[in-house]
Amino acid sequence: MTVSLFSGQGSQYPGMGLDLLAAHPALAVIYDTASSILGFDLKEIIQNSEAETLSRTIYAQPAIMATSLCCLGAAKEQGYTFDAVAGHSLGEYAAMVAAGMLSLEDGFRVIKARSEAMDAAAQQADGAMCAIMKLKPEEVENICAATEGYVVPANYNSSVQTVIAGDKAAVEAAAAVCKEKKARAIPLAVASAFHTKLMQPAADAFYEAIQGVSFQKPQVRFYSNVLGTELTDFSDMPTLLAKHIVSPVRFTQELAQMQADGADTFIEFGPKAVLTGLVKKTLKDVTAKNCESVDTLKEVMA
Repeated sequence: MTVSLFSGQGSQYPGMGLDLLAAHPALAVIYDTASSILGFDLKEIIQNSEAETLSRTIYAQPAIMATSLCCLGAAKEQGYTFDAVAGHSLGEYAAMVAAGMLSLEDGFRVIKARSEAMDAAAQQADGAMCAIMKLKPEEVENICAATEGYVVPANYNSSVQTVIAGDKAAVEAAAAVCKEKKARAIPLAVASAFHTKLMQPAADAFYEAIQGVSFQKPQVRFYSNVLGTELTDFSDMPTLLAKHIVSPVRFTQELAQMQADGADTFIEFGPKAVLTGLVKKTLKDVTAKNCESVDTLKEVMA
């Protein structure tokens, strides 16, 4: 079983994916559609913005999604097929478009609503996120629970990588304790504490904004961050996606379930190769590759 994976926020960089767009001009429809819905020239933002500008939630989310869909489109033009999809946080939205759950237009309408809601909530909260390496998730959970203030595990990325999030001071305090235990602690370049209760205002606003969106049953298997397993009930996607904003990303659990279901090939579409690295650290006896450029596409299709 081949799974298409889609990158999350924080992996963006200026110019990402544009060599693939130049090599596959038909994919310009992705950027044109996005720009008409977003109200700004998305390709221009990706091509000419400084990294700091591109990291803003209202730009980063649609930019990563467009890049991911461009990468997938280029691979499909060369005969790539897949049996399942999964994304990390933001990546679930590219996964929904890839799986046929959302049209391209609705995909960008939804991501516009999500990025605006999360950007607004981030400006109201002094939140932070930090990746903790070399500690087991249970140890990180215990440290968070013992830390004064609000800090919780937000992303379960691998057996030795957990992202913590919450109030900035509490995140820094928990990270300091992790360092005392010989862990690495890497602050993330994000605007606030995503996947925590600090994003509840964003979840509420997002829920209201996507009530009129049409979600279809996917054409391939779809795995969920919230559940950590395959999603089979698509009857109330607005509620699930609002919950997604304030719930931890159970990516390690997802990977294990996909492998148990027969997945042996994982192809990541989008900037950098973060998820490819997590697959290689988490699963044995699988193939994992990423596609973000003309050169990496050649490796995927080899």
